[in-house]
Amino acid sequence: MSQRELLTMISAIMALMALGIDLMLPAFDDIRKAYDLGAGSPETGKVITVFFFGLAVAQLVYGPLADRFGRKPILYIGSIIYLVGAVGSALAPTFELLLLSRFVWGIGAAGSRVVATAIIRDRFAGTAMAKAMSQVMAVFMLVPVLAPTIGTGIIAILPWRSVFWFCAVWAVIVTLWSLRLRESLDPANRRPFRLGSTVRGYTEVAHTRVTGGYTVSTIFLQGVFTSYLACSELLISDVFDREAQFPIIFGLIATLFAIGALVNGRVVERFGIHRLINWVYMILVPLTALSVVVSVRSDGQPGFWVFMPLLGLTLGSFMFLMPNLNTAALGPVGHLAGTASALSGAARMAGGAVLGTLVSAQVSDSTTPFSIGVALLCLGSWICVVVTRHRSPNIALKAAQASAAVH
Repeated sequence: MSQRELLTMISAIMALMALGIDLMLPAFDDIRKAYDLGAGSPETGKVITVFFFGLAVAQLVYGPLADRFGRKPILYIGSIIYLVGAVGSALAPTFELLLLSRFVWGIGAAGSRVVATAIIRDRFAGTAMAKAMSQVMAVFMLVPVLAPTIGTGIIAILPWRSVFWFCAVWAVIVTLWSLRLRESLDPANRRPFRLGSTVRGYTEVAHTRVTGGYTVSTIFLQGVFTSYLACSELLISDVFDREAQFPIIFGLIATLFAIGALVNGRVVERFGIHRLINWVYMILVPLTALSVVVSVRSDGQPGFWVFMPLLGLTLGSFMFLMPNLNTAALGPVGHLAGTASALSGAARMAGGAVLGTLVSAQVSDSTTPFSIGVALLCLGSWICVVVTRHRSPNIALKAAQASAAVH
């Protein structure tokens, strides 16, 4: 398999998770009607957050399993559970059963997320890994660009539950394609699947200062992303009264994600991971503060063409942070790639789901709570990076040495 096909396949594997989130956003109104939640109810946000909780919990199990049995078996197990969750969601007669099925769906999607990240760490290191991660993220972010439009098209032709069936079909296609994938786990790195070994592995990862510090930083960024996913339909449809334009607006913001990932893949090798992270935070923190000022001064009703570009630039800058922070976090623990990917991913998804839920629960007919929440979370992320750098002053040097050793 060529490197291009490998990265495209990994993007398709990660898209299982993205489709499970973005494809159903246009169906929120239908979900409210089908389950008598009331017009404009924020309860639909739980469809997203419970999915993230499933992602978080399951990764803690998938990681050690992937380090013991290899990447491919875990991918297939996750795909089966993914199918069960998607089909269960399509058939759920009550909102409570829908949320339960979404939780199971997230458990299945966690397998694809752990495997995709572990394979990248198996094959790449240092800035090469950051570049590969950016290329994967660029393709991966095409899903949010296209998914709401595809979801709207599906709902216009078929019953709204068909968006769930679409995800099930995608899972089958990706699983069949992955039969061409070569197992990437080095036999020398296989670890016994025993409680003691698992605990020692997680303890080693958690006690690795760089891994822990940068993972906490990404939790805050994930909180922003989760709150945006949960609030986007409400903000665009109710606050800005642009319900019909939701797929287009959502897609345009997602395009900024893809552009950011592509640019990051080109510049990270030139400037280095840590220098690039510094520069982005110098822009991001003031940008979110400006968004708060705009919202407060307009009593939570800012102009669309003022607020949305600021939000788009804020979210787009994450593509210069998430791939690089993940790369830096996994760098020191390459011999525990599955375990490290699972722990960092679980912490990020669970913490981000909690933080995102706290922010999204405050949003109704004003952008002010959302803007304040985003600003505080971005500030927290930056503080974690600063503290980690202060306690581990040789991070950049160690990363460069690891990259040179691989090359």
